[in-house]
Parts: sequence; structure tokens; C-alpha cells
Amino acid sequence: MGRGKFKGKPTGKRQFSTPEEMLAGSSSRPRTFKREEAAYEEEKAEEESSEESGEESGDEESDQRRKGTEGLISIENPNLVKPKNLKAKDLDMGKTTELSRREREELEKQRAHERYMRLQEQGKTEQARKDLERLTLIRQQRAEAAKKREEEKAAKDQKKAEAKK
Repeated sequence: MGRGKFKGKPTGKRQFSTPEEMLAGSSSRPRTFKREEAAYEEEKAEEESSEESGEESGDEESDQRRKGTEGLISIENPNLVKPKNLKAKDLDMGKTTELSRREREELEKQRAHERYMRLQEQGKTEQARKDLERLTLIRQQRAEAAKKREEEKAAKDQKKAEAKK
């Protein structure tokens, strides 16, 4: 028989159990599921009864109660790290955390730059000495230029005064 333009997936078709199969108990559902479900119900009933009697402490109670399917499936994973809930009063403020290499290098770089800038302000670095020499040279040139302008102005005024006489 022709399949048409589109072929079905190779995984096959879904098979649903009919109401008659369910009543007869011949469905494809695994028989162990009922046993596991019954065991889970028994555990739950025992847990509720022990909670009512108040025999368990707070730590054990948090271990017994698990989210989702964690109560059904036991996991023996050595790499699984349980989160540690630290309270504010339990924190050790005196403890210092070690910095990573990049953070440590960044701090060293900032400190070196601050130290260099302090020395620069005091005039103790090579660059600061060169800048100060350049600055004194410029001040001398400006003072000479101002003196020269004053002399030219005085000479001009003197010429005007002689011309009026």
C-alpha cells in the first residue's frame, strides 16, 4: 500500500491500551510500578506517624524530606555537593578569601600606579624631573618675552613723547 509523500518515523506508532485491556490487566504498563507506588505510600505513612510523635530532630527531618523524585531514587554520587546554608551569625568575618591570580595582579598594578603618581607629585621620578626642567625653561622664556614687550612699549612711548615736543 502506498504511503504518500511523507514517510512515517522509523520509531513506530504509539500504542494506547484500550479500556478492555486495562480491566483485564494485560496492558503494557510495567507491573513493578504498583509495588513501588505501594512502598512509597507506606514510607509516607510512616513519615507522617513519626512526625506526629515528634521523635525526629530538625536535621534528620530535612534529610528525609526531599523534592520530587529524590525520595524515590537513591543517588550515590560522590561528586554531588550538597549546598551549605550558612547563616549570618555563623559567618567568620575575620577569614579572608584568597584572590585569584588576575585579581591579585590587578591590585598590584593599581598600587604601583598610585605609588608612581605620588612620586610624580613629589618630583622624584625621571619624567617629573624632565617636566619640571621644561616648565622652568618655559617660564624663563615667558619672562624674557614679557620683559622685551615692556622695553618695546617704553621705547614706543618715549618716541611719542619726543615727537610731541
